[in-house]
Amino acid sequence: MKILLTGATGFIGRALVDELLEKGHEVNAIIREISGDLPTQVNQFILYDLGVLLHESSGESLEVVSRALQGVEVVIHTVARVHILKEFSIDPLSDNRRINRDVTLTLATKAAQSGIKRFVFLSSIKANGESTQIGKPFTSEDDFVPDDPYGLSKYEAEVGLFDIARTTNLEVVVIRPPLVYGPGVKANFLLLLKWVEKGIPLPFGLVKNSRSLIALKNLVHFIGFCADFKLTPGAANEVFLISDGEDISTTDLIRKIAKKFHRKILFLPVPVGLMSLVANIIGKKEIIHRLFRSLQVDDTKARIKLGWKPVTTMDKELAKTVKYFLTSK
Repeated sequence: MKILLTGATGFIGRALVDELLEKGHEVNAIIREISGDLPTQVNQFILYDLGVLLHESSGESLEVVSRALQGVEVVIHTVARVHILKEFSIDPLSDNRRINRDVTLTLATKAAQSGIKRFVFLSSIKANGESTQIGKPFTSEDDFVPDDPYGLSKYEAEVGLFDIARTTNLEVVVIRPPLVYGPGVKANFLLLLKWVEKGIPLPFGLVKNSRSLIALKNLVHFIGFCADFKLTPGAANEVFLISDGEDISTTDLIRKIAKKFHRKILFLPVPVGLMSLVANIIGKKEIIHRLFRSLQVDDTKARIKLGWKPVTTMDKELAKTVKYFLTSK
């Protein structure tokens, strides 16, 4: 089938391109500029800012989107204003809503008008919240409205998408992944890799949290799986939480990473409360919370309703992640 993908040059999007081509799909990609990194089979449509969709006066840009949608059966939307740890925006909620909600809903509306069968939306686990108690994972049925600007904008996009689905023939699939890792990962996970490589003692000896993660390979497989509406009719108009199925503490995750580096890490038994206090003082509160809090997801719905299961293991993908990190320096 022909699939339109946004965000094709991003961390997730680039891996998704390979997944879709491997499955025999034709891929149209809306990207900011011509990319030599994409396979030649990908049809590239240049649009510097998807935000132009919000301005009906942008005739030429809207024409690009119309051409990109021609013959397409499925849209996979991964473009987002990502969660920013150091937020400099004067109005982060408005900025998040513009890209994560308004652009998403405008694109979905145009997809529905073009007779597209399915719209797959990459949301975020932050639509469920910031953390869980150990043994009480998030589920796709949780009734929660986030107050974080990023999480709220994703949640509002989901609500709007299901409104569109109710009034058109467009099927919507929402996927809320937790922390994604894999070759080329950035942000907090990259920070962990750097810490382990340096071999410095880490103050995580008393951290007893539990977190769900999703390997990039598992995530793009699930996205591609849901894009195939003939294979997954049960995915229509549903929300799915997804993970590797191997919940782990931050300390044990670092141990696994260290093993891939062939290193041993010394963990210092520093009380979590003390580290949180220091983090608040130095302005690193959110990073520390991500390292110390628990965040588990229940992906039973994806496994039972759709019959999906991970295609790789955490150990294998951590090894690939570390190898990429070392060879790309």
